[in-house]
Amino acid sequence: MIIKKFQGKTKEEALESAKKELGDGIVEMNVKTVKAKGFFGMFKGNKVEITVAKEEENEKYTADSGQASEIQKDGVAVSFSQTGTQKLQAEERKNPKEESDTASVGQAVADILSAFPQTNESQKVKTGVVYSEKEIKEDGKTNELEEKLDNLQNLIEKQLSQQENKAQSEEGKADEGEQKEENRERVNFLRLLYNKMIDNEINEKYANEIIDEIDKNCKADVTMDFMLSEIYQRMILKLGKPYVMEENEQNPRVIFFVGPTGVGKTTTIAKIASSFRVEHKKKVALLTADTYRIAAAEQLRTYANILEVPFRVVYTAGEIAGAIEDFRDYDYILVDTTGHSPNNEAQCESMSGLISSVETTATKEVFLVLSASTKYRDLMKIADTYKEIADYKLIFTKLDETSTLGNIYNLKLYTGAALSYITCGQNVPDDIEYFNPQATVKQLLGGRR
Repeated sequence: MIIKKFQGKTKEEALESAKKELGDGIVEMNVKTVKAKGFFGMFKGNKVEITVAKEEENEKYTADSGQASEIQKDGVAVSFSQTGTQKLQAEERKNPKEESDTASVGQAVADILSAFPQTNESQKVKTGVVYSEKEIKEDGKTNELEEKLDNLQNLIEKQLSQQENKAQSEEGKADEGEQKEENRERVNFLRLLYNKMIDNEINEKYANEIIDEIDKNCKADVTMDFMLSEIYQRMILKLGKPYVMEENEQNPRVIFFVGPTGVGKTTTIAKIASSFRVEHKKKVALLTADTYRIAAAEQLRTYANILEVPFRVVYTAGEIAGAIEDFRDYDYILVDTTGHSPNNEAQCESMSGLISSVETTATKEVFLVLSASTKYRDLMKIADTYKEIADYKLIFTKLDETSTLGNIYNLKLYTGAALSYITCGQNVPDDIEYFNPQATVKQLLGGRR
């Protein structure tokens, strides 16, 4: 292909000059007005410059066929393909905001690339534009199409780079936004559970511990159901299985019930004795060391008469030892003790003497009976006092008189003592059962009792 420029006062004059030199079959590529150069140019009028092209017979065009065209630039083969341009335009259409700019650039590139023919030995190439030997000699400078191509290439590379950076930035922002949203949901969910535990009067220390454990051990992408399940299971494990009094080959088993006044020790003993006697057909004897309250002794005597089991009042450690000897063939000897203030040291020492008197004569167990409605600070003080007397298991009473069960969880973690029975009413023998950790945790996390 031969590409040349012709000038004239008018377009028609320039076109006529082109036809005289190149003959018919020329193609008009560009028309523009140019000013005369040099000092005397200001006295001359503007001219019209027309760029035309004519295909030579031995040239073959491959751009329209979609195949790659290869030309030589400085001795290096350069390939262009219509399909590559189409791919570029397709990629640019993925960004709607920049569609108009990239489309115009892509079209310009396609127009220029489609004009690039294969070369032959009689032609030389300057930046992808084919000239005849005659044209190169006459022109003597870089063609404007070369400059346009360089500018377009730089523009494409710049826009593609900007689009890629923008896409990566938007993708990063989207991922960051999703991560922030997931973190926000996670924090809100854990805060909800924390507030629910605080509402149920779980101590802040233990509530923070369980939330921290979940936050550290659960991955960021786990569901809320999974986290709730983890909290539920961990709290159940912390509460442990309820302690159940099993039969012992060494009889009798002496069981002391200790605790402050007014927590329901006597009624609890009656309920347990009834269960052993009626449901399990065990031989049971009842003792009371509560000599301060006559009503308590009479109440326990009444229960003994109803259950048809022996009853005895004991005042000293020696009398307890004698009663144990008398009832050695029995399965259980249940001992009611005096309720006293944890600040009364004399009563604490007396209680310790009674309990330690059966160290070698029988199997001994101690149950600390506490009201679920007692303040946690008071419960800690009571637990500390009785810990000096003997190791104990825990029984919580009056669950029907409180709407929160956090103190059960608190004292279990504070003392490490096993939970055994819970009571929720005055009915004998119905309102008693073994502690249920699953039901308790469910209520602590907002479920219904």
